[in-house]
Amino acid sequence: MRWKGRRQSRNIDDRRGQPAGFSASSARGGAGLIKLLPMLLSTNGGRAILVVGGLVVVGAKLAGIDLLPMLMGGGSISTARHSSPAMSQAQEELANFVGVVLADTEDTWQQVFRDNGATYLEPTLVLFTGQVNSACGRASAAVGPFYCPGDQQVYLDLSFFEELSRRHGAPGDFANAYVVAHEVGHHVQTLMGISDQVRQRQAGASKRIANELSVRQELQADCFAGLWGHYANTRSNMLDPGDLEEALQAASAIGDDQLQRQAGRAVMPDSFTHGSSAQRVRWFKRGFDSGDLQSCNTFSADRL
Repeated sequence: MRWKGRRQSRNIDDRRGQPAGFSASSARGGAGLIKLLPMLLSTNGGRAILVVGGLVVVGAKLAGIDLLPMLMGGGSISTARHSSPAMSQAQEELANFVGVVLADTEDTWQQVFRDNGATYLEPTLVLFTGQVNSACGRASAAVGPFYCPGDQQVYLDLSFFEELSRRHGAPGDFANAYVVAHEVGHHVQTLMGISDQVRQRQAGASKRIANELSVRQELQADCFAGLWGHYANTRSNMLDPGDLEEALQAASAIGDDQLQRQAGRAVMPDSFTHGSSAQRVRWFKRGFDSGDLQSCNTFSADRL
C-alpha cells in the first residue's frame, strides 16, 4: 500500500502502555445519531423485517459488542492522543499506518453519506496494550479488535497484526487495513441505525436464527470494508499490485469454518457467527468490485 506521507486521522486515542481505563469524556450517547436512510417496519409471513433505505434487515447480534474472533479457539468526536511510553519504531510505524487507514475511511464514508444526503460522524480508534475498558465492558487483547456501539469507538491492540500474519497466515499491510475497515463498517451500521434496530429483533430469536443474523451483519461489515477498498484503490490510489489478494487471504483465514478446523473442532455451520471463509471473501470482493452501498445488502441475499 502507498500510505506513507498521507494524512493521519485526528481521531486516535492512544492508550498504549497505560492501565486499562475508561474516559467518560470519550463516551458517546445514542440520541444524536444520524440515520443514513429512513426506516420502515414491515412483516413477512409474521416475521418482522426492517427495511433500511432499501437494505432489508431481519436481525442482528444479541451482544452489544462486536468481536473479530481471530484469536479465539455517539456524542462529540474524541481527538485526544495521550502520551504513552516509548514504543519501538515498528510499533510507531504501525500506529501511523492505522492513522492513515482510518483517515481514508473517513474520506470514503463522508463522501458516501454526503451522496445520500446525510452527515458521517467519525469514530474514534483506541490503541491499547493488554487490556482496555470500553462502554461495552473490559476486554483483553486476546479477543482481537472490536467495535463498541456504546461509545462508537474501535479498539485495537497493534500486536494483533502479528498474530494475523504469524498464526493465521495473512500478512501484509492491506490485510491489516481490512481489519480496521471491517470494524469501521460496524460503526457505519450503527450510524445507519441497523445495529440497534436489528439487535432488538434478534433478542427474541432462536440461537440458530440469531447466529444467522449475526453472520449477515458481519458479512455486511466485510462488504463495507471492501467498499472502502474500492475507494482507496480508485480515488486515493493507495493500492499496490497484490494488495487485494492480501485482504482476501485475511478474510479467508478468519472464516468460521477455518477457525473451527484450526481449533481442531468439527465444522458446524449453525454455530457460525461471522461467516465461512468463502462467504467473507465473496462479500469483501463484492464491495470492492462495486463500490456501491446497495450492493452490500446481505440481509436480503438468498445466497451468502
